[in-house]
Amino acid sequence: MVRKRTRRERIDEKNVVQGMKYLRKFFSVLEPLRHVPAHGNREFFFDQYVALMLLHFYNPMLSSLRALQEATDLDSVQSLVGVRCMSLGAMSEAAAKVFRAEDLLPILEKVSGQVMDLAFPPERLKELPGMPMAVDGTFLRCLPKMMWAVFRKKEHKRGVRLQLQYDLVRGIPGAFEITPANGSESASLKKLLEPGKLYITDRGYINYAVYQAVHDGESFFVARLKDNSAYEVLADRPLTQADRDAGVLCDQEVRMGSAFTEGDLTAPVRRVVIRPTQREGRDVIVLTNTDLPADLVGLLYRYRWQVELFFKWFKCVLGCRNWLSLSESGLTIQVYVALLASILLTLWTGAKPNRSLFRMFSLHLMGWANETEVERAIRKHHAAQAQKAARKQARAAADAAAKNGQ
Repeated sequence: MVRKRTRRERIDEKNVVQGMKYLRKFFSVLEPLRHVPAHGNREFFFDQYVALMLLHFYNPMLSSLRALQEATDLDSVQSLVGVRCMSLGAMSEAAAKVFRAEDLLPILEKVSGQVMDLAFPPERLKELPGMPMAVDGTFLRCLPKMMWAVFRKKEHKRGVRLQLQYDLVRGIPGAFEITPANGSESASLKKLLEPGKLYITDRGYINYAVYQAVHDGESFFVARLKDNSAYEVLADRPLTQADRDAGVLCDQEVRMGSAFTEGDLTAPVRRVVIRPTQREGRDVIVLTNTDLPADLVGLLYRYRWQVELFFKWFKCVLGCRNWLSLSESGLTIQVYVALLASILLTLWTGAKPNRSLFRMFSLHLMGWANETEVERAIRKHHAAQAQKAARKQARAAADAAAKNGQ
């Protein structure tokens, strides 16, 4: 069992920032934050705070605000970040009352724009009419002292919800926002709509008016329906052999809604019913306004699970559930920087963030792995992904040959 660092143990400089190649290249991007308006006599700036937060996520030694404050007394941190030794109170007050999370949005947009498509994305994702975005929200539990986050007064529960759209082609988070824990997921989706997207949602987003807004906004959706959703069949579409092999039971052009929702969804839509082929469970009913093959519609819905895997990485591996600030502003900034840390890992490695590459970068930052070893780990990861993709293509070719032989 790993021994926790006690308060009396101080941060050792040799374990904080040794390998700085990747961070030093990036910190220049934070320069606009230096000019964000603040108190005229302030000597602690937003770009410095964000840089320290990145060190927090990439270095397990810097697990608290106290640890970050102690790190500002180290020459290597002062040289890298450009900060002088700060007090704990100054750092806490800056996050709560001075810095604004929305000033980070242009930085996130700029870094996201530099991320290329993943080296081995699923081939069929290239056939889509819009950028596939897996949409979901995750609950972030807050501490008892965070009274502003109370959402169930009788039970005294505290938390917020991260509403996020995950880019399946590039493997990074897209549009997002933080809402109250009981905030509406469908309302968040409607607020964050953009043209040229293909939104993939689960049953928590059922709202015909929002689906119509997606269609009117020149985007597309693949959304799971409840089993008891009311509909009227307009036409049955023929199934191909590929559809049947994927477990598609029916593909129908329908009119959705009952008397209570009449007129909410007037766009032409299809209802596709898919039976799981590899596990037992209920049939999956999907609604879409695309003209994609039914088997591809089912495949897209299965890829929605990628956003769940990202949330697991975000909270369990990256550790964005150990709050360094008790204020709403401080928590929001921490979530934004955590998303930035995830995007940076994808930018540097060309792969979705995972535990192995994250561990290697942490070791590099602490000086236990040099640049050559980091680059070797990245090449090894890409080689493994290439072999996996090749095996998958070989299996698909073998299955196709076997079906043709029959």
